[in-house]
Amino acid sequence: MEATGVTTGGRPVTFPQYLLLNAKRFATRPAMRIKDYGIWQTWTWSEQREEIRDFALGLKAMGLAEGDRIAIVGSNRPRLYWAFCAAQSLKAIPVPVYADSVADEMAFVLENAGVRFAVAQDQEQVDKIQSVAAEVPGLSDIIFDEPRGLRDYDRGHLHDFESIQERGRQAAAADATAIADWESGIWASDGSEMSTILYTSGTTGRSKGVMLTAAASVKAAEDTAEFDTMTEQDEVLAYLPLAWVGDHYLNYAQGYVVGLCMSCPESPETVSQNLREIGPTFYFAPPRVFEGLLTSVMIRMEDASKLKKWLFNHYLGVAKLYGEKILEGRPVPLAGRISYWMGDKLIYGPLRNVLGFTRIRTAYTAGEAIGPDLFSFFRSLGINLKQLYGQTEAFLYVTAQKDGDVRPDTVGPAAPDVDIRIADNGEVQFRSPGMFAGYYGDAEKTRETMTPDGYVMTGDAGIFDTHGHLKIIDRAKDVGKLTTGALYAPKYIENKLKFFPNIKEAVAFGDGRDFVAVFLNIDLTAVGNWAERNNISYGSYQELAGLPQVYEMMTDHINQVNRDLAAEPMMSGAQISRFLVLHKELDADDGELTRTQKVRRGFLAERYGALIEALYDGSAERYIETEMTFEDGRKGTIRATVKVADATIHPSKEPMPEAAE
Repeated sequence: MEATGVTTGGRPVTFPQYLLLNAKRFATRPAMRIKDYGIWQTWTWSEQREEIRDFALGLKAMGLAEGDRIAIVGSNRPRLYWAFCAAQSLKAIPVPVYADSVADEMAFVLENAGVRFAVAQDQEQVDKIQSVAAEVPGLSDIIFDEPRGLRDYDRGHLHDFESIQERGRQAAAADATAIADWESGIWASDGSEMSTILYTSGTTGRSKGVMLTAAASVKAAEDTAEFDTMTEQDEVLAYLPLAWVGDHYLNYAQGYVVGLCMSCPESPETVSQNLREIGPTFYFAPPRVFEGLLTSVMIRMEDASKLKKWLFNHYLGVAKLYGEKILEGRPVPLAGRISYWMGDKLIYGPLRNVLGFTRIRTAYTAGEAIGPDLFSFFRSLGINLKQLYGQTEAFLYVTAQKDGDVRPDTVGPAAPDVDIRIADNGEVQFRSPGMFAGYYGDAEKTRETMTPDGYVMTGDAGIFDTHGHLKIIDRAKDVGKLTTGALYAPKYIENKLKFFPNIKEAVAFGDGRDFVAVFLNIDLTAVGNWAERNNISYGSYQELAGLPQVYEMMTDHINQVNRDLAAEPMMSGAQISRFLVLHKELDADDGELTRTQKVRRGFLAERYGALIEALYDGSAERYIETEMTFEDGRKGTIRATVKVADATIHPSKEPMPEAAE
């Protein structure tokens, strides 16, 4: 590997070092793509180096110095990714912010990180940053990518991206050594500097700034890229939030260490179309994306002819029997192979093409637990979907599943060079190559998260199976018992419910109570499509959610889940007794979900305490008023009388284990 100037054993230890290396070894290969105005535009690695270099020199001319924090706010755009590397090349620290953050969330991150500069995608993000600028005293300048709507703005401290690049080119023209000095500065790094600060999703409270060092981040990315045999021939579609560790690791970090091509969608609304056009070879999505894909497939099949429905259902049955075995190279009868081959020609292949999965060699899911049924569904179609378990504090990977050794109920063995142990209280703890250096400005929280001997406490409860694979049961604080002594694992129950396309979100309750009860959010697209086919009129989500026919549908789904739970000795005592369909969709803007769409249980328990009480006091309905946030930031109140329904409890098919004393 050519790496002239590297001082640490000949191996690049920062992403800017990999930029310079890739610009030599993969000079003419594509590094970045974006679809803009209907046309895919491409930059090679050598062209990307020039774009980043010009921007970095421009930032340096503006005064960006080593250790300065620079916020990056927006969707997946090449210039925002270039801003990461440009800042890192100067040993400044990029701080990505969720594009859909409301003003006070953004203000917290910008102020907490003490940012000096901000790179924003467009007018919307510029407006949000300017609205909170008074709360961020260190913020001096804002740089924007897309100029639409910003022509008449005061340009005193507002600059367009191209003007900063032009400033960099002028600096290079005025100083013949500027470019060489920039490259020398990059190669001189030993990787000990901070690479980025990623803020956690805030499931249990305020977000924390996770500090990641350069050499550790590079080592972690190298390990997992080698684990999945990734090369410069791979392609990915970058569509997940820039501020999420999943995007930063799987697209940016792994992309740099192997030299692959990263493509950005035209817009969040065109992701599925762009996925089909690019045909990525490596793909990552959290479970909610796979849930959405399954829902869209099932909706389309509802409108298909009887013959197509029959073929679809028949060959899904074949896939369920033989698909995963064929994918993993296990023995399958000749008749089964022939039947699956026919299904691949008629159903699975066309379906993979519609989803944009035709060329996928490796796909991962993580972020939260995925239902085993949902996981097996995609693998049975011939998609090499695997699970990983990770955290921002690990720079993502803690475990990963090996090809040919995939189990739907585990997240695999430890990832390369990762050490995992289970504490006496059942908590998963780890040490890893990419392990964080601490929480920015919060030494106390850092100490609370680390053990005295240097392991990170994940807060998740888990066990190792007999094959050495880790099985995550739930958040350690969420796993509990009913008053009957039965095990209560809410995430396990919720994932079974969310396998049904009509259910978008489920929140279970039961720890320390007599029985399990759940909140449900219907999927507006799926249930709305069902209502249209059945000539059922409705005027809003609230009205649709309260229809008797919808409650009948949810009752059927819950009864099926209860039948499944009854067949599992450890879970049969945690069947769902009562449920309700919430009158509004859970929303991150209302604080009910994190920006990565995880349920904030504590907040929900407090906000909807009256509805939880109704589930447990035998009420048939309960009136509630709920404050909600509209898209334009205004607040309003939604009022509803929410119905509460009972479900059927099924007898356990096997004896329950005795409750622990």
